[in-house]
Amino acid sequence: MSVDPMAYETQFFGFTPQTCMLRVYIAFQDYLFEMMLVVEGVMLKKLDGIPGCQVSPSQIRKCTEKFLLFMKEHFDKLFAKMEEMLLQLVLNIPKNVLLPEDRVHEQYPYSKEEFQALQDELQQLQQQCRAEAAVEQALLAELEEQKAVKAELEKILQCFDGVENICREHGAGNFKESFALLTQNSKKLQDVLKEVEEKSKKMKQHDQLM
Repeated sequence: MSVDPMAYETQFFGFTPQTCMLRVYIAFQDYLFEMMLVVEGVMLKKLDGIPGCQVSPSQIRKCTEKFLLFMKEHFDKLFAKMEEMLLQLVLNIPKNVLLPEDRVHEQYPYSKEEFQALQDELQQLQQQCRAEAAVEQALLAELEEQKAVKAELEKILQCFDGVENICREHGAGNFKESFALLTQNSKKLQDVLKEVEEKSKKMKQHDQLM
């Protein structure tokens, strides 16, 4: 069998020429084996009809196998010549023939260096697309988070509005002013508590010394 990959022929036919020849070889070989079995069967019937014949079926099988080996050796030689001729004259595309789907390469020829540059540029563009997609996903996630925060803030504002309305109903005045006053009083209360804690510590230390 030929070792030439014949890639262009494979592109045109849709199968490798070597595969085609191998299938033809197997088909011929199977037919040869079947023919030998038929010949052997005919010989057994003919000899069985001859009175006093001393030829046994095993002897006939040995003769059939020898004849099959002889035929196969000659068949292999003939097939090798046929395969060479078919691969060169029938299943071969001449070097000057260009397939229709490859004519674009003739119109727009590219060197290996130019093709590699295009490949590198394509790879860079793919990386940029992946990076932009990641950024887009991050922005969408941040947008969803902002929506959640906005919803919580709206709830807090609604709560403040409710408290302010309650304050107005009970004559507490402006809610913002009340809230600021409450914050100041809370800070003063924290200072007083801190002062009380310090005095309490000093008293405990004095008691321990006494």
